[in-house]
Amino acid sequence: MLDANRSGTATASPQAAATDFAVPVPPVPRVGPAARCTRVLLSPYARLSLLFALLAGGATGMLLCEPQRLLTHGWPPQLGGAAAAAVFALTYGLCTVAFVPRPLLNLAAGALFGSQLGLATALAGTVLGAGLAFGLGRVLGQDALRPLLRGRWLKAADGQLSRHGFRSMLAARLFPGVPFWAANYCAAVSRMGWPPFLLATALGSIPNTAAYAVAGARASSPTSPAFLIAMACIAAPALAGTVVAWRKRHHLRGR
Repeated sequence: MLDANRSGTATASPQAAATDFAVPVPPVPRVGPAARCTRVLLSPYARLSLLFALLAGGATGMLLCEPQRLLTHGWPPQLGGAAAAAVFALTYGLCTVAFVPRPLLNLAAGALFGSQLGLATALAGTVLGAGLAFGLGRVLGQDALRPLLRGRWLKAADGQLSRHGFRSMLAARLFPGVPFWAANYCAAVSRMGWPPFLLATALGSIPNTAAYAVAGARASSPTSPAFLIAMACIAAPALAGTVVAWRKRHHLRGR
């Protein structure tokens, strides 16, 4: 609206100017119940709860299935050859995600398929199980657990895994005192990438897996040189790891 002043010049009134130059404010979208539900289900703590539920269900399923029966009853006779090795590798991977001890599975691989094929099958199952655990931990647990890394030791471990992923994971696989599942989920919470994690798992698991596979394959002749060497290869790293852990314990107490 224009107003004429005394000199005859038309000027705009303040109300009209404010109306002309007002910026339209977009309406605030309303969040419906479905969107709220989706946001809650996709929250970090909801995904972490789902991870715990899956792991608890898997562990319960393994207890009911009793995979240790592979050492006593053998593999089902309907499967043989490459198909049996592929099914065993898949079963191996799922069992490691559900906290079944790898030494038991490695012994079963050697007893069922012999030293060479048993080693290859056990390594395939190891990498598969590690990849499954790493993926579950990365997708379902990382966002919720990373803010909890506030302690000095936790931050140091996270920094080591994030900056030196391949070297750290290779040492964890070679050192017998680090549980397989713990290394998987710790790596998943860190910023370690997929390629160094899987490559270090495959290379670092060869010595221990080979020793158990040979021991399982030669278990029927416990006095044979191959069985004795395999048992020595199993016992020596475990003894060395115990000595190192004991010395570190006294060193930390001294501080």
